[in-house]
Amino acid sequence: MAPLLSLAGLHARYGDSHVLRGVSLEIPAGVSLGLLGRNGMGKTTLCNTIAGLKRASGGSIKLAGEEIAGLDPHMIARRGIFPNLSVRENLVMTARPGPAGARDWTFDRVLATFPRLAERLDHGGQQLSGGEQQMLAIGRILRTGARLLLLDEPTEGLAPVIIQQIGRTIRSLKEQGFTILLVEQNFRFASTVADRYYVMEHGRIVEGFANSELDANLEKLHEYLGV
Repeated sequence: MAPLLSLAGLHARYGDSHVLRGVSLEIPAGVSLGLLGRNGMGKTTLCNTIAGLKRASGGSIKLAGEEIAGLDPHMIARRGIFPNLSVRENLVMTARPGPAGARDWTFDRVLATFPRLAERLDHGGQQLSGGEQQMLAIGRILRTGARLLLLDEPTEGLAPVIIQQIGRTIRSLKEQGFTILLVEQNFRFASTVADRYYVMEHGRIVEGFANSELDANLEKLHEYLGV
């Protein structure tokens, strides 16, 4: 299966700090990839570099075979929340023509997926709880017609019931063919949605294995993550 996202020898720096050190990985279309690692290992920087929010200092980022390293963020992905807009405005203004299937994510379908947002349509982004903001962020992504979802710590600070809802949504999106890069410290959550895992340490990919190989790699994960 050809990769939707392919990284080769990717480097990124913050001043003298060399954060990403030759990261290479591939994500086939329709696969959910869990990116694991402790704080400060480069996971968020990797997501920001893929999305164009951080410029790569070397290497390649290809989306469906097209080189995207160096493009402006708005040309790579539509993501985030505009805090001065209401939930309704966020979901209406981010709609973009997308590929077949993605166009099916209508305003009403997003609200059916996240009923809580339907109750908060006239509230601004800054008035939402952490869980509601995560729902809105995912809803915005779906409305753009994106093929690749970069989800950075979507469960951080959320109540268990909200984490369960986010998990159900991610699994549903995976079943519908979306490709997902999930950055998570919560390994137990990642294990419920990921098809494959990579582990980052000091800006490098140090391990990679399929979900079917999880049990055989638990000891290593304990060492890397302290889980």
